[in-house]
Amino acid sequence: MRVDDLALPFALSTLGGATDEPTIILPGGPCRGPEYLGDFAGLGEAHSFVVLHPRGTPLSGGLSRGWWTDAEDVVALADALELPRVNLIGHSAGTRLTLATAARFPDRVASMALVTPPATWLSGTPYDGGSLTVERTQPAVADAIRSLEHDESDTEEAFRETFLRQAPATYAHWTAREQVHAAVGAMSLAAAEAWFTDIPDDAADRIRSTALPPTLVIGGAQDLLTGVGPVVDYAALLGAELRMIDDCGHYPWIEQPEAFRTVLDAWLTGRTGRSERR
Repeated sequence: MRVDDLALPFALSTLGGATDEPTIILPGGPCRGPEYLGDFAGLGEAHSFVVLHPRGTPLSGGLSRGWWTDAEDVVALADALELPRVNLIGHSAGTRLTLATAARFPDRVASMALVTPPATWLSGTPYDGGSLTVERTQPAVADAIRSLEHDESDTEEAFRETFLRQAPATYAHWTAREQVHAAVGAMSLAAAEAWFTDIPDDAADRIRSTALPPTLVIGGAQDLLTGVGPVVDYAALLGAELRMIDDCGHYPWIEQPEAFRTVLDAWLTGRTGRSERR
């Protein structure tokens, strides 16, 4: 089955050329163009991935109905792929969509890998990014940290400018590699705002009370967007296996591709191919 032939109200893309049962990737942003995933540390050499472009991303267009409701899109994709149960990978904001899918449709999710998840909203643990050991003297990084603490955007132009200004604080190092990656993947203020609309007041409680499938949490030890303490407690709350990657910020497949590939490959191996096709 070619994903290009699937009639769905959102765009899709594939990653890698492996022929095993596909794992669905839910990108972050929120609603950032998924090309920022790159080759996902080369994992497509061993595994097959279908990337869902959430509503509000450039190729899907429109706006999200809120990450809680958009879990229905994940199930629609699973149906189109004829998969009764799916393995999911969510990055950053996409981890909320991953958890919503598991909470609302627990019989459809076989496993989850949650990569650099925002965590305080679920764990309640105070953000501790100010205590992380990162290079703060580089002018671009210092300005980015100040922007994370103070800047708010109320126009599309300001939103994009703020995102780029804050980018140096989202990596453990700000070299040419990270600078190139930061510019990849369009985002929009309207799409990001829509992502957080119409979320039930009890969404976090419903997630915490769900019997979740096997779950892996991958964190960056220098991730100033998430902090570390909140991610540790988040993983414990979910009953998840936790793997922290050293010398790494919010994008481990860019910053520490070998370590990321090793961790996620081990998780995926033996999980893909378990679900019977209809």
